[in-house]
Amino acid sequence: MNTRERFMAIMNFEEPDRHLVWEFGYWGGTVRRWYREGLPRVHGLRDGIADGTGLFNESAGVPLNRDTALDVHDYFKMDPYLVRVPLNIGAYPQFEAKTIEDHGDWYIWQEWDGCLRKELKNRTSLPTIVGGPVKDRESWEKYKAERLRPNLEGRLPDNWSQLVAEYKKRDYPLGLGQTHGFFGTPRYLMGVEELLTKYYDDPEMMKDINNHLADFWIALFDGVLKDVDVDTVFIWEDMCYKGGPLISPAMFREFILPGYKKLTDFLKDYGVTLVQVDSDGDIWKLIPLWIEGGVTVLYPFEVAAGMDVVEVRKAFPNLAITGGIDKRALIGGREAIDRELEYRVPFMLEQGGFIPNVDHMVSMDVSFENFKYYREKLDQMLKEHSKSWDRD
Repeated sequence: MNTRERFMAIMNFEEPDRHLVWEFGYWGGTVRRWYREGLPRVHGLRDGIADGTGLFNESAGVPLNRDTALDVHDYFKMDPYLVRVPLNIGAYPQFEAKTIEDHGDWYIWQEWDGCLRKELKNRTSLPTIVGGPVKDRESWEKYKAERLRPNLEGRLPDNWSQLVAEYKKRDYPLGLGQTHGFFGTPRYLMGVEELLTKYYDDPEMMKDINNHLADFWIALFDGVLKDVDVDTVFIWEDMCYKGGPLISPAMFREFILPGYKKLTDFLKDYGVTLVQVDSDGDIWKLIPLWIEGGVTVLYPFEVAAGMDVVEVRKAFPNLAITGGIDKRALIGGREAIDRELEYRVPFMLEQGGFIPNVDHMVSMDVSFENFKYYREKLDQMLKEHSKSWDRD
């Protein structure tokens, strides 16, 4: 089997020849620490990658030109990346990226999609979304008309025909999707606080936003899927925190679920059944609703937020899972790593539909020695649950 075939087999609860060696990603500062502690520096990192920059890797799905931790990938002989089609499914024309307010150590800047972010200049932590281009119905109608036109003009790279030819002979899995979702996108358009109040202050506008987003993404995906078949679709939400969802299940059913059903029904017509949702935090209350909406894969299952993949598998035996390994165990050392892996991995591999990796970015608190031990231990478990272990 090649990587694409293994991915499809695992996610469809079939038996692969062997399990995938993948990770979700690392902070820039983590990789820099590992260079100091013995990771061979072959490719290095760009100067513009701050310690707080996330380097998404194999399981996260990356465009071909995305910054990744390539030296980590090569050192641990990871399997080829899950690749995303470089399709812009957000604002076009894009906004000018520029600083809006400068406050010395921190600043507020406008991103390409119009999202306003508050960020430390040393970029040692994640930015905070503080606003965006949508304030009310009038600004939504303007944004929709000017930036969310349902055609592919300007949304694909100039070498699209070359990529299509490559994709048709690929041996790696390919996905569609970007930083988008039926909660995630409105969050970028207006900020979290404004979004949460809009569900009450203007529910009809919120329904119109998600209905338009579903139709908009269907139109874009339809154009791509006529050229190339894909293996999976990504939806980003991040709509939960440690205490649970940011909106109630009832609100999810009213505002969010119709968009999921419309989008996943369309995807099924093209034979795309692996629909992945990325949400941090405690997602327990929303899992049944995502499944009802046609979602088949969830990640990254943050253990610190109470997400235990063993318990999730018992409750939802047909849900495919990636992630679920507690990042904090890698800080604790060998005994903590042993306990973590021995509790989760053998059971999950036996159940199927599981790709184990750390439950988000590997933090700067993790030494290279601890990560090496973790990967060696995990790879041994993967080997024991595989028919063969040919990784050349």
